[in-house]
Amino acid sequence: QVQLVESGGGLVQAGGSLRLSCAASGHSFSTYTMGWFRQAPGKEREFVGGISGSGAGTHYSNSVKGRFTISRDNDKNTVYLQMNNLIPEDTAVYYCAADFDGSWFVPGQGTQVTVSS
Repeated sequence: QVQLVESGGGLVQAGGSLRLSCAASGHSFSTYTMGWFRQAPGKEREFVGGISGSGAGTHYSNSVKGRFTISRDNDKNTVYLQMNNLIPEDTAVYYCAADFDGSWFVPGQGTQVTVSS
């Protein structure tokens, strides 16, 4: 079974940047779409963005488009979330996800991102 381990969260001031990483175990990493979700206190989990297996295609939620960038290194079985121009509303636990069969698999503990104003 694939394991996904997120890292890179922390406390940052508004306008700052963070880069999250997600290391995946298992094989065939390059064959499936990866994504990021987040969940703020008292809110539903929200889709942030996704990237195709090859890395050629990405898509983002409107709330982060233009500020966040997803990339992947298939040689390292790792996907990244570069977050720029952070705002307090970005404060949440961020989760890495994998799409094997048309549904998202979100097994990790997540990493906390806190943006202070």
